[in-house]
Amino acid sequence: MSVKVLIPIAAGCEELEAVTLINLFRRAGFTVVSAGLEAEIRPVKCARGTLLVPDSTLGQALAQDYDLVVLPGGQPGTNNLMGDQRIIKLVQEMHQQDNYVAAICAAPMVLGKAGVLQGKSATSYPGCLDSMGLSEVNYLEDAVVVDGKVITSRGPGTAMDFALKLIEIMAGIEARRKVEGGLQRCFS
Repeated sequence: MSVKVLIPIAAGCEELEAVTLINLFRRAGFTVVSAGLEAEIRPVKCARGTLLVPDSTLGQALAQDYDLVVLPGGQPGTNNLMGDQRIIKLVQEMHQQDNYVAAICAAPMVLGKAGVLQGKSATSYPGCLDSMGLSEVNYLEDAVVVDGKVITSRGPGTAMDFALKLIEIMAGIEARRKVEGGLQRCFS
């Protein structure tokens, strides 16, 4: 099975997370589409000043179907994702269609706004979900939390674990081991 992943790249996103996800998914043989929120393809300035050039615009990317959408965090990247109704609608539709949605760092806030964290276990960068009034969320402090087809993670330091867990979920343990071995990481 070929896995197709959409990674929206918003201005101010955490570049360590975005690049780690894109890189590891491509190592696993996934088809990855990074999409900027602007009307034209242009470099996106990340939280630490790194410029990333997305593969397409979000408008172009939304014309395709995906097995997984993954939201990098960072600020103000997460706020930019939350402010884009196309992202909220995409997350809601992916969840309603029983597809995978995943977010790391502050980006689980987007899942919260979209209503997909209700009744779920989740994690995020410390404090990010506190002000959202998500009383139905079982908040955990694990590096990666999987609750059905909703997967969340803590932050830049957990980006590799997050990406590897998503590879395992989408393509199996052998795909994960192959990617992890190529990174010269001990299998976890």
